[in-house]
Amino acid sequence: MSDFAYSGEKRTRRRTVLLTLFFFLWFFGLTLRLIQLQVIEHPRLRQLAVKQNQSKKDIIPERGEILDRRGKVMARSLPVPSAVLFRADTEDVGSAYAKVLRLKGILNLSEKELHRIKAQIGERDPFIYIKRKISPAEADAVSRLGLEGIGFDEEHKRFYPQGAQAAQILGGVGIDNDGLSGLELEYNRRLAGSKGESLMLCDARRRAYHWEVLKEPQPGEDVVLTIDETIQYVASSELEKAVRENNAAWGTVIVSHPASGEILAMASAPAYDPNDYPPSDPALMRNLAIQENFEPGSTFKIVTAAAAREFKAVDFNDHFDCSLGYVQVPGYTIRDHKRMGVLSFAEVIIDSSNVGTVKVGERVGTDNLYRMIKAFRFGEKTGIELPGEEKGICHPPDRWSRSSLASHSIGYGISVTAIQVLQAMNTIANRGLLVPPRISREVVDRAGFPAAAPASAERVISERTAAELIDNIFAKVAIEGTAAAARLDGFTVAGKTGTAQRSIPGGRGYSSGNHMASFVGFVPAADPAVSIIVVINDPKGRFYYGGLVAAPVFREIARRVLLYLNRFPEFDPSKKVITAKAPGVD
Repeated sequence: MSDFAYSGEKRTRRRTVLLTLFFFLWFFGLTLRLIQLQVIEHPRLRQLAVKQNQSKKDIIPERGEILDRRGKVMARSLPVPSAVLFRADTEDVGSAYAKVLRLKGILNLSEKELHRIKAQIGERDPFIYIKRKISPAEADAVSRLGLEGIGFDEEHKRFYPQGAQAAQILGGVGIDNDGLSGLELEYNRRLAGSKGESLMLCDARRRAYHWEVLKEPQPGEDVVLTIDETIQYVASSELEKAVRENNAAWGTVIVSHPASGEILAMASAPAYDPNDYPPSDPALMRNLAIQENFEPGSTFKIVTAAAAREFKAVDFNDHFDCSLGYVQVPGYTIRDHKRMGVLSFAEVIIDSSNVGTVKVGERVGTDNLYRMIKAFRFGEKTGIELPGEEKGICHPPDRWSRSSLASHSIGYGISVTAIQVLQAMNTIANRGLLVPPRISREVVDRAGFPAAAPASAERVISERTAAELIDNIFAKVAIEGTAAAARLDGFTVAGKTGTAQRSIPGGRGYSSGNHMASFVGFVPAADPAVSIIVVINDPKGRFYYGGLVAAPVFREIARRVLLYLNRFPEFDPSKKVITAKAPGVD
């Protein structure tokens, strides 16, 4: 054998050994990998495979209802269809998206929505919402196309039967029925219930072959309000009319039962329809009764008068010279709308003399006036069960200027909300007891009717002081004073007007052309059935005084509500009816 032949045979054996070794190592490695996949990692891979072939979906529960005090529905959820693409019934991305494009015009799909759907199709989601909570007409149009893989999922949409009447107190919900404002937000946890869960199983080609409910949803609880739907209609309709006729920027009205603090109606204007939520103008969602701070003007003289009598700083026989029609205080001049001469203490408040009230405030003093302001709980939230309540602005005396005592006495230099002013007047109506306002009566679940805790009363002024103020001052405002337009045949109205100049935004001083007109009162004066506050901002009609703009609104609401409540006149028994329209009838 030649050396050449021997060398070739040697190379052949070497290649054979190397190939054998390579195949051995390859087989050994493959065996180890199979052992790893089939034994060691089998549980994890099996779980991953199951996860890739299943889809879980939340089941949104039916939201609880919101009811008025008599059980009338003010908010409820109704079943509605949502257009769905069942991705498992389609073969490829292109054909699935083509079906969606055929629905673009019917469902008014935006480019943003189309982009979202296409992305989900590309991710091979087996269940894709095309458009949620569509109308019956839209659902019918989609069905008529008969597109394979296009179906419907039943959801619930919030419905508000009264429309705009109680929009700001009820609020609204988002697409997933989460409360976003108003009572829907305040009681969201109770109204929402508990979500359920469903499972959809798919094969290797992502085709659905099984659907089941893993967890049943638990429906939400119902919330019963103190609101009376009929009184709410009266308040909102009269307010809307007043804002329109006075060409005002906005207005708010609250009707309550003084003894219990229960709110019977609360309205803001302009309003919006909560069935089309959210409104195009977010400002319309503000509940002006609790979220708008303003300087009250003369309605705040309630506090000054209460302090004067409670601290015995002034007697009803005391008189004050208001003949100049103005009084100088550090920094500016405070004026009356006309010269009034010499007035008794009662006449100062009845005729709403700024000059006289400043002099009463001087008798009361800084510390006592501040004590009374805080006793009436100005500068703090009332605690009403509504989100976003403002507390107003009430600085302590160490931050008062030399003119603050005078300005605070007549309702300037302090900011309040309408609900705070009504709470103060209710305290007078309750003979000195402050009862916090409330708008929720109870939350109703499947187990029963757990009532909300009654509001606790706190004495602010003595019963004697309150009775004196009612008999000698507030019950005479509509008879002898600035609120003749609030008079009500057969009833004694107790109340106080307010006309405040609005401060210049971002500047100093007050605008001579921008006013806040208000009236707050209760009726009957001796045994109050209802109390009402009316606030009209920036009226641009013939008048801007509270006695001429807000007082007539009080009268119309009071007349219609007393008729509805079957309250007969307190004097002139021969009079069997009240000259007012029936609630709900224009």
